[in-house]
Amino acid sequence: QVQLVESGGGSVQAGGSLRLSCVASTFILRNYCMGWFRQAPGKEREWISSISTTTNTYYAASVKGRFTISRANAENTVYLQMNSLKPEDTALYRCAAASYCSTNPAPHQFNYWGQGTQVTVSS
Repeated sequence: QVQLVESGGGSVQAGGSLRLSCVASTFILRNYCMGWFRQAPGKEREWISSISTTTNTYYAASVKGRFTISRANAENTVYLQMNSLKPEDTALYRCAAASYCSTNPAPHQFNYWGQGTQVTVSS
């Protein structure tokens, strides 16, 4: 059974930082594009970043320059470093795996999903 498990969420003030982690199986991490989505209450799920198996990275305009995605294959983990956080970054953050990476992908392109970790940014 494929499992993606996120951690690292929490509550921070605007301007602060958090690092999210997503632990996946070795097979998934080494063969799939890994992405991060977020969803705030009453809003649609929003793609924010992806990283390919060859470490090409992709970012949504809303987070580019503030968030950094990386992967550590030896740890079976994908990270999302989030800096200069804003109240509008408040959401449930979920990692996901897709068979290929693309710019601005839709959720249906991702085959596997984690349960998510909550990020709350106060002003």
